[in-house]
Order: sequence, then C-alpha cells, then structure tokens
Amino acid sequence: MKRLCLAAAGGMGVLGAGYLGLVTGAMPVDLGLGRRVRQLGPFGVDIRAAQGPVFDLLSRPYLGRQTRAMAEKIRVLERGTDMVLAAHRTPVRGRLVAVTVETVRFTPPERIDFRLVRGPVPHVTEAFVLSSQDGRTRVDYSGELGTDLWALGQAWAAAVAARWEGVVRASLEAVRAEAERRTRPG
Repeated sequence: MKRLCLAAAGGMGVLGAGYLGLVTGAMPVDLGLGRRVRQLGPFGVDIRAAQGPVFDLLSRPYLGRQTRAMAEKIRVLERGTDMVLAAHRTPVRGRLVAVTVETVRFTPPERIDFRLVRGPVPHVTEAFVLSSQDGRTRVDYSGELGTDLWALGQAWAAAVAARWEGVVRASLEAVRAEAERRTRPG
C-alpha cells in the first residue's frame, strides 16, 4: 500500500510538473501527431493616427528603446536588420508566467509577422497588417495556432487561443490609445 501511495504521489508530481512546463512554455510539446490548426482572429482596430507613427509604436518594443515596463514583458534576444528573436512574458494566473519565444519580422510601414519558436503550443504564426485612409490607420490581426494530439490538443488550443487573443486585443488597444494621445492637438 505504501508503494502504491508513493507511486500515485510521484505520478501526480510528474503530471503537475508537466502541466506547469506546458503552460509556461518551458516544456514545449511538438510531437507532430494529430496536428490540428485553428485560426486566430481575425480582428482589428481603427486608429485616428497616421500609419507611420502607428507602425513605429507597434515595432518600438523590438527595434527601439524600451520602457522599463515593456522590458519586463519583452526581451529581445537577437536583433537583425528586419527581424528580431524575442522572448515574451505573459502573466497566466497568480505568479505563473508563460514565456514564448518568437521571430518578429518587420515590413515597414505595412506589416509585422510573428512566428513561434518556443511556447505552450508547437505552432503559431501571426500578422499585423496596417493600411491607411484619410489619415487614419487600420491594424488587422490574424494568425493560426496549431496543437498536436487530436481532440486533446484541440481542447488545449481553445484554452490557449482565448488567452492569446485577449493579450493581442489588449496590446492593440494600448497602441490605439497611445497613438491617438500623441496625435491630439496641445
């Protein structure tokens, strides 16, 4: 009986550690079995500001000087002329933080593309596409998220996608507010 209890406790410990590793991105699972891909977005935001300054705000955490608050969320690991490798820290629950590593490619002033390298799922591609009309900018977001293990992965994808899209929506809203604040007279 004692061995059974120890084995059960050990199994629970392994499951708990596996869950934490998966959620935080520390233990990515990319098996290539039963891959299912789901759409992220599409959604967008209209901003009362010119396209160039909006693109600059979106790319500043990667290409420019970061504020202290932004440096806690995004750490540029490697920088090239039109692409960076960046680690993104996203609070999940309590003190639990998910870390994703992504390549971010810039096509000024109309596009920013993201490709997941390491994270809680094996596959994510995303894009911000900017367009302008009458001094306003539209930022459209879309992407795809892929998981393995058929229905089990599909359930995990639903949970991850909801949080992922919420973070993107909040980021776009912050960019909209800052861009419009900067373009206000006075």
